[in-house]
Amino acid sequence: MRTLTIIVDRETLVKPIIDAYAYDDVLVMPGFSSVMPTDVSIATKFSRNIILGAPLSSSPMDTVTYQELAIQMALLGGIGILDRNMSIDKQCDHVRSVKRYMSAILTDPYTLRPNDKVADARKLMREKVISGIPITDNNGRLVGIITKHDLKFDNNNNFAAIKDVMTKDHLITAPIGTTPEQAQQICHAARIEKLPLVDSDNILKGLITLKDTEKKNMFPHATLSRGQLRVGAAVGAIRDYHERATDLIAAGADAIIIDSAHGHSANVINALVALKKMSGMFDVIVGNIATTDAARMLCKHGADAVKVGMGPASICTTRVVTGVGVPQISAIRWAVEGVDDEIPVIADGGISFSGDITKAIAAGASSVMIGSLFAGTDESPGEKILYGGRAYKSYHGMGSEIVLQNGGDRYGSKAVPEGIEGMVPYKGPLALVFEQLIGGLRQGMGYAGCASIEELRKNSELLHISNAGNREGHVHGVAITKQPPNYQIEQ
Repeated sequence: MRTLTIIVDRETLVKPIIDAYAYDDVLVMPGFSSVMPTDVSIATKFSRNIILGAPLSSSPMDTVTYQELAIQMALLGGIGILDRNMSIDKQCDHVRSVKRYMSAILTDPYTLRPNDKVADARKLMREKVISGIPITDNNGRLVGIITKHDLKFDNNNNFAAIKDVMTKDHLITAPIGTTPEQAQQICHAARIEKLPLVDSDNILKGLITLKDTEKKNMFPHATLSRGQLRVGAAVGAIRDYHERATDLIAAGADAIIIDSAHGHSANVINALVALKKMSGMFDVIVGNIATTDAARMLCKHGADAVKVGMGPASICTTRVVTGVGVPQISAIRWAVEGVDDEIPVIADGGISFSGDITKAIAAGASSVMIGSLFAGTDESPGEKILYGGRAYKSYHGMGSEIVLQNGGDRYGSKAVPEGIEGMVPYKGPLALVFEQLIGGLRQGMGYAGCASIEELRKNSELLHISNAGNREGHVHGVAITKQPPNYQIEQ
């Protein structure tokens, strides 16, 4: 029997193994500091044209970001990204709810007609979470206003006409061009909460509410655009992405996120090119990726930010199921090498502690996207679950079996699960979690001697530490009798 011998250069067959690092593998080098944590600036770029007061965004997951959490994120200085695992109409309704929550001037307030029923007013107030409705005739002329106060003592008049209940005499109005500050003065003087704006023919052109002006004062760092809260919304890279993006922008979304498990793919590039052709009033953010080549390609085709993360999330099993991925610190650093200077990198997933945010930014990210830490808050979707004497909220990955069974396409139409279904500890109001995360970041910046996010990105150094070094940094040798709010671990 003849044998064939083939001589091959071993170097052509054996590729070097590349070192890559996760959050637990590194620390930020301390440095001389002349800044106090309270004085550092945490403002940063989320995308090419969107500035945040704080470098935090919420993940577009159906157990994390609906309208309630998106509203609170923007009020606190971050931004919420609405999940796409819902109908287009429902996602657009969530966008509109966020945009209407706070507005310098509502240019398209909800209205009713004089002959509509009181029941119609009650229903609209309940569904849209509003307390008053301007009443206009068929020509758009203001003829009255109905508020919860008008209905407060009349519970049996649902079938009465609004014209018989509304306030119509001595209506207080203001001309177009009235500023929110002027409106606040008028409202205080007249003891009213809503000020309709009308033209010379008494045509309703807008509405300013006292509540909105007060919200602006209560949340000075809120992420705003033209007096309204900013919000992003996710689309896929196949099926209805173009229709969905078109409707979302019409509803008021400030950014469209092409959300895919593998952003370095033909479908994602095609979707990016298509959306950039219609882009003008909004930024297109693309992910997820983990390499320099991927970042370079997305920038080449017009991405306004890139989202980095392949398997770092607590709920994700991508690396185990597929054998593919990159530890997050290295993924961030490699992506930064591939983007233009004006294109921010968003570190998506793997944030377990506030210190991980400091590490992500020191690696080059401009902001981080968080899922599990926000999933257990009051504002996240879902009911509280009592288990073993403790309160939890449900949480599952967007590659989990339940999402795939309901038509989720983030991982492809025929994908096997790359995530699990679980639950996370109930954490209370989002504001408390947000405060702890930002507080840890501020203190980390103080230790590193960095007065701004840009300084932390460009001037800090990362140390590679051993497993022993990581263990040394955690609580050891003692039993925790009372867990602090920023150090939640399973014992």
